[in-house]
Amino acid sequence: MMTADELRAFEREVADAFEAKRIRAPIHLSDGNEEQLIEIFREIDPYDWVFSTWRSHYHALLHGVPREMVMSEIMAGRSMMLHFPGWRFFTSAIVGGILPIACGVAAASKEDNQIVNPWVWCFVGDMTASIGAFHDAEKFAVGHGLPITFVVEDNGLATNTPTEEAWGIGRSNRRTIRRYTYDRGAYPHVGSGPYVSF
Repeated sequence: MMTADELRAFEREVADAFEAKRIRAPIHLSDGNEEQLIEIFREIDPYDWVFSTWRSHYHALLHGVPREMVMSEIMAGRSMMLHFPGWRFFTSAIVGGILPIACGVAAASKEDNQIVNPWVWCFVGDMTASIGAFHDAEKFAVGHGLPITFVVEDNGLATNTPTEEAWGIGRSNRRTIRRYTYDRGAYPHVGSGPYVSF
């Protein structure tokens, strides 16, 4: 498994390539949540499914997708839609778009009748955890006893607006939801900081 320093170095490499105009598409970088993700991914089996958002570089790397493959997809402009079927790893750039897919895979896993059925891990931000699609997916998962964990990555921001200001205070504490908080580090919501014109 990659270390926190290796993850940060990867994102710095992406930021440098973006600033040099070698990535001609949006990027969403992570910073500040390395340790929490490393702990969570210690529980994730390589055979498990991982579904993520447009900010998924760390997730792909921690799920075992080779660094070179992840970087190649990012350099090709697919940072926001990384898909690695061989690693059971998929993302969506649509807010909440991955939720019904993750539930569908969890339902299929439950019905598969294997000796060990893979678990599904679905990562979302705190803004996504505030929308109806999230509550529908989580309620469906609970109601059908699906093998899924929703991981809410809570940096307190809905894009750039404080989430509680936008959506109000109040969070679900169901057992299917796992939440951690972190402070967004050096990188803004999108890009790497400097304005890059193509």
